[in-house]
Amino acid sequence: MRVIFRGVRGSLPAPLTPEQVRSKIAAVVQRIRPGDLQSAESRERFLSRLPPYLFGTTGGNTTCVEVRTDDERLLILDGGTGLRVLGAALAQRRDPTREFPLLLTHFHWDHLQGIPFFGPAWVKGNRLTFVSPDPSMEKTVREQMRPPYFPVTMEAMQAEVRFLCLKGEKARFGNAEIRWRKMNHPGGVYAYRISENGKSLVFATDSEVTERDFISQGEGRSFFERADLLILDSQYTLEESFSKFDFGHTSYTMAVNLAAEWNVRRLVLFHHEPRYDDRKIFGIARRAQWHRDQLGESALEVSTAVEGTEIVL
Repeated sequence: MRVIFRGVRGSLPAPLTPEQVRSKIAAVVQRIRPGDLQSAESRERFLSRLPPYLFGTTGGNTTCVEVRTDDERLLILDGGTGLRVLGAALAQRRDPTREFPLLLTHFHWDHLQGIPFFGPAWVKGNRLTFVSPDPSMEKTVREQMRPPYFPVTMEAMQAEVRFLCLKGEKARFGNAEIRWRKMNHPGGVYAYRISENGKSLVFATDSEVTERDFISQGEGRSFFERADLLILDSQYTLEESFSKFDFGHTSYTMAVNLAAEWNVRRLVLFHHEPRYDDRKIFGIARRAQWHRDQLGESALEVSTAVEGTEIVL
C-alpha cells in the first residue's frame, strides 16, 4: 500500500505569499559561501544542508490523500483542493485508472473544495463514487455544487457519479478492508482504517482526541492500535488546545501521546493550521519528536505531512 499526500492544510488553503517566497530566498542567499558555488557537487551539498522549511514547503492545499493498494486500486481520502492536484498528476502521467472511490470524512468546505475541479470527474467512461457512512451524503455533496455556490451542477460531469453509504462495521475494496469510526468534531466526522496484506493505515483528520476518550475505551483502542501509519489531526500546539477545547482538533503533543499509547509504528502530523508558515510547521515536527524522546518511545517514527510525499507500507 502506498500513501501520497496531495493536500495537508486544514480549514482553508494557505498558499505561499510573495513575501514568504522572498524571505526564503533571502535566507538561502545569506547562507551561501564561495565554496558552495564552485561545482555542481558543491551546490548539491549546499542545498542538501538547507533546513526543510527553506528548501521546500509543506504545501497549501486542503485535505486530500491518495492511497494505492497493492493491486494498484486507487482510494481517495477527502476532496479538498488537493483533489485538483491529484487529478492533474493522474493526467500528467497518463494513469489508466477509471474508478475513483472518494471516501469523505465529513462535509466541511475544506474537505469538498476540490470536487468541481477534479479532472477525472469530467471524463466520459470514468466512475466517481462518493463514499461515507453518513446517509445525508448525496444531498449534501450535490447541493454544495449548485448555484449560487457554484455555477455548474454535478449533473454536468461526464463521469458516472455514484454515492455509496457505508453500513455495518466494515467494507471491502478489492483486497483492502475498510473500517470506520465516528470521532469528535463539530457536525460529526469519521476516521477510516484501511488494512491490506497485514499493513494498516488510519486516517483521522478533524478529530479532537484525548486520553480520556480513548485510552480507557477498548473499542477506540482496537481501531487505532498497532497501525503501521497514523495520519492524525494535530492542528494546534498544546497551549492553543487549552483555549480551543471542543473545536474538534488535536494538539501535536496529544497526537504523540496517543500514538505511543496505541503502539503506532509511524505518526504523521496532519491538517496544518493555515496561519502557520513552513518554519513553524517543521518546528512543530521537531518538538513532537523531542516529546516522543522524552516519553522514551524511540521506536515511534514522527514526521509532518508534506504535499507530494509518498509513504510505502
